[in-house]
Amino acid sequence: MPPDDKLRLGVLGLGLAGSFMLTAIRRHPGVVIAAAADRHEALRAAFGRDFNAPAYDSAEALAADPGVDAIYVATPHQMHRDHAILAARRGKHVIVEKPMALRLEDCDAMIAAAAEANVALVVGHSHSFDPNVVELARLVAGGALGRLAMVNMWQYNDFLYRPRRPEELDTAQGGGIVFNQLPHQIDTARLIAASRVRSVRAHTSVLDPERPTEGACIVFLDFESGAAASLVYSGYDHFDSDEFHHWIGEGGAPKAPGHGRTRKALRAAVRDTPEAALKSARYGYGSALWQGAVATAHQPHFGVLIASCEKADLKPSADGILIYGDDGVREHPLPATEGFGHGNVVGELMQGMRSGQPPVHDGRWGRHTLEICLAILRSAHERREIALGA
Repeated sequence: MPPDDKLRLGVLGLGLAGSFMLTAIRRHPGVVIAAAADRHEALRAAFGRDFNAPAYDSAEALAADPGVDAIYVATPHQMHRDHAILAARRGKHVIVEKPMALRLEDCDAMIAAAAEANVALVVGHSHSFDPNVVELARLVAGGALGRLAMVNMWQYNDFLYRPRRPEELDTAQGGGIVFNQLPHQIDTARLIAASRVRSVRAHTSVLDPERPTEGACIVFLDFESGAAASLVYSGYDHFDSDEFHHWIGEGGAPKAPGHGRTRKALRAAVRDTPEAALKSARYGYGSALWQGAVATAHQPHFGVLIASCEKADLKPSADGILIYGDDGVREHPLPATEGFGHGNVVGELMQGMRSGQPPVHDGRWGRHTLEICLAILRSAHERREIALGA
């Protein structure tokens, strides 16, 4: 792609992830939303109305469009392998939503297909693309604050009680928090530590028999560099860690406290409507959720994050990064952003396309994150530390 050309992006899947991408980057100066594909006619109609671009009913048709340079794969997890390989073999650069896949051998096949076709492959979005996380990692890597010792992350939200398709409550099919939410924390800790993970110890919990998948966990990551990370997550809609952010939500916009609101709303809604239909109606492109959803007042976040170095602790704030050093606290300010760092996802892809160098969040990155997710499940089941391969 010539340096002055815009990336012509096609979006495969107009559900939650695809809609986030569209709303976050629709004003990106280097991107043209060129096409989309989804099996739901109503979602295709909404996309066509807003973007005046083709909306196909199959992945094959989107991949065959000569007006598309790259495809963002935002289909259900079990389809990622086939759709990413299809796009690569048609000469399209690929962004694949996390998790990259559900099996390591599928990741290997995707990496091989991208290499054979000489196309760039990026795995995301995760909150490791957020501008404040990227900047925090840069500050740590700079060395002025000394060696990184540990990263601690806490996230409590309502994830398990948002409307779900049946497979999203089945761990074997990629459901639950381990595949859907923990990659945010894993990728963030990995970016800050700038190291592979050596071993994993985890405890997971299934606390609601009506939502029979992992909904809470504690994870300890031991990095090859000598640093460590602790990750805590609960999606049971009791405590909301946005309270620690003075009720600024995950996307950077102010929100009202709502203890247990999602759980109660789901219980009432499913009396009249199947849960899978509720999900499509709420999160599908064109729904009320996405009207005016782009602008944010503050930095996005994923719960509490503290990185501890020899000379300071660092914590993202609403408008930058707080640095707690020997001489007190100072704020490293950052400008407000749009979306959840999706612009950085596209930026990594474009840089990889132009330079021919692997992006940070390339296929091997996504594979290692999946390796960690699988080790979390195994560690929790076997109640022991799991060493990871080279």
